[in-house]
Amino acid sequence: MPPVEVMSPWEELGAKKTRWFPRFLERQPTMVMGIVLLLLMVAVALGSPLWTPFDPQEINPIERLREPSALHWFGTDHLGRDIFARTIYGSRISLIVGLSVSIISMVAGLAIGLISGYYSGVDKVVMRIMDGLMAIPSILLAIALMALMKASVQNVIIALTIPEIPRVVRVVRASVLSLREQLFVEAMRAAGAKVPRILFRHIMPNTVAPLIVQGTYICASAVIFEAYLSFLGAGTPPHIPSWGNIMAEGRPYVQLAFWIVLFPGIFLALTVLAINLVGDGLRDTLDPKMARRM
Repeated sequence: MPPVEVMSPWEELGAKKTRWFPRFLERQPTMVMGIVLLLLMVAVALGSPLWTPFDPQEINPIERLREPSALHWFGTDHLGRDIFARTIYGSRISLIVGLSVSIISMVAGLAIGLISGYYSGVDKVVMRIMDGLMAIPSILLAIALMALMKASVQNVIIALTIPEIPRVVRVVRASVLSLREQLFVEAMRAAGAKVPRILFRHIMPNTVAPLIVQGTYICASAVIFEAYLSFLGAGTPPHIPSWGNIMAEGRPYVQLAFWIVLFPGIFLALTVLAINLVGDGLRDTLDPKMARRM
């Protein structure tokens, strides 16, 4: 008989790790593509000064409305500013807004949803408030809130977070309503466990999976809504190079210099696509029913 090769625990762990990625790539190719694309966008945003020698706010009238070239990869706008520099610096604004809105709305929605789902008396009051907020279209509510505040990135984050919180609350509340009647929760009540321990140690971990998936969709919608607000003149200040501002400034010149609108629009579409691909992959991975089908 041939000798049996015995692997050490470290070798077995290394073999499992090497087998894990090809299997994950085979099962979730779109999620891997979304992660790679999103990481590229993050690298572009973090390393913005490294990719271009131009200042995104530097005005050069001699170079106005120049076509894409070796010097100006994405061309220039009506003030001679480099569109490539403005586009990659604009990625910072979009990613900051999307990530901030997603995190704040998830934290606030999780806290409200846990309390609302566990206490029936509180639920009746809280959900009526949430239903009232959800009755107003998100973009209209954001525009109304921005009309009450001055234009800034912080106020854009606040205006986009408030319409998203009710959607997170409904997701968390639905999970809590089903979990609070489970046997393990009844056992904890019978054992005399206090409500905070039941909520944060036993119920909250079971709401994380749908909450993470919801957070990716909130991030994608926040990126789009920030561009909407800036395009309409109700978002970030005009001097800040966000994708919405760039496209709004290029709108009067779209027939002469279409690249002013084209390249920021491509970056916006790719960013939202990457976030949605990651969200779809997380949904399939974290959903037990979908995981069994794969």
